[in-house]
Amino acid sequence: MQRDAHSGGTAVLPALLSRPYPAVMGVLNITPDSFSDGGRFAAPEQALAQARKMVADGADIIDLGAESTRPYGSQPVSAEDELRRLKPVLADVVALGVPVSIDSMKSDVVAWALDHGALIANDVWGLQRDAGMAPLVAARHVPVIIMHNRDNADPSIDIMKDVSAFFARSLDIAAKTGISTDQIVLDPGIGFGKTPQQSMMVLARLAELSAFGLPLLVGASRKRFISTVTPSEPDRRIGGSIAAHLIAAQGGAQIIRAHDVAETVQALRVAAAIRGQQ
Repeated sequence: MQRDAHSGGTAVLPALLSRPYPAVMGVLNITPDSFSDGGRFAAPEQALAQARKMVADGADIIDLGAESTRPYGSQPVSAEDELRRLKPVLADVVALGVPVSIDSMKSDVVAWALDHGALIANDVWGLQRDAGMAPLVAARHVPVIIMHNRDNADPSIDIMKDVSAFFARSLDIAAKTGISTDQIVLDPGIGFGKTPQQSMMVLARLAELSAFGLPLLVGASRKRFISTVTPSEPDRRIGGSIAAHLIAAQGGAQIIRAHDVAETVQALRVAAAIRGQQ
């Protein structure tokens, strides 16, 4: 099933960003080693059931990933392995009717997914790791999520300057390859290449990134920094995740990436309704 992503991809962002509360991106990891739900949705029938649940719970996007990108202990996999995991799942998830983003740092994987119904590229290395990613996104005219990342956390750096410099490099790559700015979303990469304190700093100062004039996505769901405040396992961090996401929404995030979709949707909509009374 080949599909022209141009026909649907360019309309995705305006529809998602036109409401008074952030859109919610549901996380669907079809991997054996993701930090929060490794193995739970590796089988196609489990993955599809979870995708259906997230749509029923109010997810606006399904973010489908076939390689764990957790900062600590993840094992790199080949493009062939990613595709082997994606092929039994993607078409059924696309058929649910909400936009699907493909969470991959490999342009070959993203290209296949776009050919088969995905509408958004989600690159955790912000167009800076795979030289084929930017030309692919430009040619397909699809939205791209550019995430800040580092190979290693460095507690001595000014993390906001680092994030801004990274985004500037990524946006230069995007401009040189012809990616339209109205198709770009910036993600500061909470938990990636950052100490827990730096992740919290980015959340606290998120509004500074509005200077780029582009939509912001935040994914703080179940991240390790929460446990440094209140010790907890990943599946016991819903409260901390919601707190972080409400702060992110207040700071200008227009898309929230979350594992616990129903709770996140409720929190964001109630917060927006309360602000509407002011």
